[in-house]
Amino acid sequence: MGCSHSLGRLAAVGITPRGAERQSPRSRSQPYILSVQTPALTFTPFTFPATVTPLETGLTVVHHHMPATPVVVADVWVDAGAALEPVEWMGMAHFLEHMVFKGTQRLRPGMFDYAIETQGGFSNAATSHDYAHFYMALAAEALPTALPDLAELVLQAAIPDAEFGRERQVVLEEIRQAQDDPDWIAFQALSEQVFPDHAYGRPVLGTAEVLLQRSPAEMRRFHQTHYQPASMTVVVTGGIALEPTLDLVRQTFRSFPPPASRPTRQTGQIQPWWGVRRQVLRVPRLEQARLLMAWVGPGADDLNAACGMDILATLLAEGRSARLVRELREERQWVLDIGGSFSLQRDCSLFMLQAWLEPDRVDAVEALICDRLSTLALQPVSPAELERAQRLLINDFAFSTETPGQLAGLYGYYDVVASAAESYSYPTRIQAHTPTSMTTLAKSFLSPNAYASTILLPTA
Repeated sequence: MGCSHSLGRLAAVGITPRGAERQSPRSRSQPYILSVQTPALTFTPFTFPATVTPLETGLTVVHHHMPATPVVVADVWVDAGAALEPVEWMGMAHFLEHMVFKGTQRLRPGMFDYAIETQGGFSNAATSHDYAHFYMALAAEALPTALPDLAELVLQAAIPDAEFGRERQVVLEEIRQAQDDPDWIAFQALSEQVFPDHAYGRPVLGTAEVLLQRSPAEMRRFHQTHYQPASMTVVVTGGIALEPTLDLVRQTFRSFPPPASRPTRQTGQIQPWWGVRRQVLRVPRLEQARLLMAWVGPGADDLNAACGMDILATLLAEGRSARLVRELREERQWVLDIGGSFSLQRDCSLFMLQAWLEPDRVDAVEALICDRLSTLALQPVSPAELERAQRLLINDFAFSTETPGQLAGLYGYYDVVASAAESYSYPTRIQAHTPTSMTTLAKSFLSPNAYASTILLPTA
């Protein structure tokens, strides 16, 4: 599964890593004009409602008590994503995520899932370049029974030889399915263009050729190296108080694997470039052409700029009144749909525009987008236009922080790439931007002379 998302939309549990979220093109529609009077943007700062507790072992616990809900979400985040893989182990982090659920010396394969399901709960996991995480949602009274099992799976994964071979076939089938998905093909090709010398350009799933060479012993080494307390955050949200949570986590997350020697990290470098990296791919049975354009954005070490890039994505391609949506889809009708996204990552981020369109429109649409980016870097946006984007993002953040699952995903993600408390700085950072800062960011990061584009066309 894939996800390319706003910083304010990181709250959904089940964030998955491997490409742009699939969007269905909408039907062509006639442009319309609707005059709406909106009040001036008012803003009440959000206060971080969770408690962050570093334990003696080095493990971090993030807890948010929601007494009105009978549900609890426990989400274990590990700084052990695909960016930590040596090149020759590509796909190991994601494969390990699968193998964690294949049991321990005590828990046989399927026992954990069965126990959670019989209690009316559910569990799942996801891997990206920056993290792996394992989560479950269930009734609050069931947590003392279930959390020890989740901890045992994550910390003491047996990675049995027989299960390794069987589960590898599952992962290989996942790779084959991805390679049949035009959106995955386009996103992965684009990533390789943007990050040719960095781990972010490699597929999180790995490749069949590499995975067929891997062994259970290598995976155990990867697990022992990275699944250590200093690299782990346990997030618990919902109907359980702080002290019982801390007691339970201390009791259950204590039997860590003995550390193994750390393989050489081969994250790589992100080199600036000038010029356009453009490629055209022919895909059979493609109904609409795709145009993807991407720029490298600031990473988690500059959240102010990152939040500003989120605003720019909204200004350009979020909603009918966004600049590119209005001109390209509603007025000119050159595209079936167009969208934008800013995906925050630790080292650097990805700003992307994607259009679904007829093949003969690709060159004209790409040229128009470049022209409009030039204008964005020279002419400040109006206060009203900026307020619209800020309002959308702040409201979206509020709507995405309502459930235990949403909050667990938000806290865990931010704690891996920055810190959990920074998650609630998002609305304040969004509100702080001005028309001048929009111009500065567009000039700094969205050059029409330095970007990557991937075009999917139907096979002739």
